[in-house]
Amino acid sequence: MAEPEILFERRGHAGLVTLNRPGALNALSHGMVTALAQTLEGWRSDPEIRLVIVRAVGRAFCAGGDIRAVYEAGRGSSAQKAFFEAEYRLNAAIKAFPKPYVAMVDGYVMGGGAGISVHGSHRVFAEKAVFAMPETGIGFFPDVGSSFFLSRMPSQVGLYCALGAIRLARGDAIHAGIATHAAPAATFEAIIARLAEAADVDAVISEFAEPTTPETLGSLAPAIEAVFATGSVESILARLDALQGPLADWGGDTAAAIRGKSPTSLRIALRQIRAAGELAFEDCIRLDWRIANAILGGHDFYEGVRAALVYKDQSPRWNPATLEAVDPGVIEGHFVAPLDGDIPLP
Repeated sequence: MAEPEILFERRGHAGLVTLNRPGALNALSHGMVTALAQTLEGWRSDPEIRLVIVRAVGRAFCAGGDIRAVYEAGRGSSAQKAFFEAEYRLNAAIKAFPKPYVAMVDGYVMGGGAGISVHGSHRVFAEKAVFAMPETGIGFFPDVGSSFFLSRMPSQVGLYCALGAIRLARGDAIHAGIATHAAPAATFEAIIARLAEAADVDAVISEFAEPTTPETLGSLAPAIEAVFATGSVESILARLDALQGPLADWGGDTAAAIRGKSPTSLRIALRQIRAAGELAFEDCIRLDWRIANAILGGHDFYEGVRAALVYKDQSPRWNPATLEAVDPGVIEGHFVAPLDGDIPLP
């Protein structure tokens, strides 16, 4: 019998969640999402559970939602919408969870993995933890409520991450507010054991925490803000292209990364994240629902998944293929509520 993809146990006063799908980098299946949501609902009102801890087996915390399964479900299928509705409702439930929610992150935390970690109260990153929102590279968009925290990162770092699918190592993640603490992976079991018995979550984690410095964002933050703060995707690219001196290589590499992404996704993500800075979290989730419904009826998501995960040729053929060819009316349609209404939130 195959092992469950997600495990739940009570350890002292803690509810312990273990993502157990290491062969898929703990990508979230619909079943995992549903099981976690149901368990959190029970633990929410259980007086014996004082906090929740989420960890993972293998070399990734969670590489995202199971996008390939969404692709294989077929365009416009009920299974597609059911998955995203369940995932977004789970993200909202985590954000509103009334008890400490501690994510122990080792390895990759991307996309849907950020949705089940960053919205919690504490995010402890190990040495090899790496954060990214890579959705523009598969013709999708930064969802799972990520626009809420991306839009609130310092120095426009969130928009930089979203448009270029930029990866942040642990020190940068602390600087950007993605992680709240850094601790060695070798101490994770000891932290969990102490948390299960202690009353003061912050005090326990602080005992094991170690100092970090940003890998890149400390020096790049002024340039990121100058490049990404205003204007269209085209103007951002023009500013990157114009960089000279010590920043020229960074500008060229970043521009090349952005130019490889879906033009439609880039336009959506820019507008979405700029708007999210003025939105409450629940409204960011509602906006995600609107965009997801529209994007699943388009072309680029299926082409992006085909190129990245199915045939793995890494050569997506975006349609439209250029930013200039993207119809503003089509982009506008992604921000309108679907005919059956906005997502009902818990």
